[in-house]
Amino acid sequence: MRNNNLQMAQGVISVLAILCLVVGWFNLFSPEVNVIIKNKLFYLLIGLSFILQAPLLQNEKFKYPMYVAAALCIVGAFLPIDSNLSFIKTIGLLGGVIISFTNRSATRQ
Repeated sequence: MRNNNLQMAQGVISVLAILCLVVGWFNLFSPEVNVIIKNKLFYLLIGLSFILQAPLLQNEKFKYPMYVAAALCIVGAFLPIDSNLSFIKTIGLLGGVIISFTNRSATRQ
C-alpha cells in the first residue's frame, strides 16, 4: 500500500511540474511570477518527485544517485537565476530523467 501512495504522490507532483512548464511557456502571469514558476517551482517539484521516486527504484544502486539528482534540482532552485552555479539544477533534472528511464527499461526486461 505504501508504494501505491508514493507512486500516486510522485505522479501528482510530476503533473504539477509539467503544469509549471506550460504556465511558463504561455506566460499566463506577470513576468516575475512566470520566472518563479518555471525556474524555481518547477525544479522544486521535480526534486520532490525524484525524492519520492527513489525508494521505488528496482535497482538499489540507482537510489542514491536519484537522491543526488533531487538535491541538485532543489539546491539549484534556490540559487539566483543569474548565478554561475544555476546549471546544477539542469544537471539534476537530466540525471534524474536518465535514472528514471534506465530503471524503467531494466524492469521491463
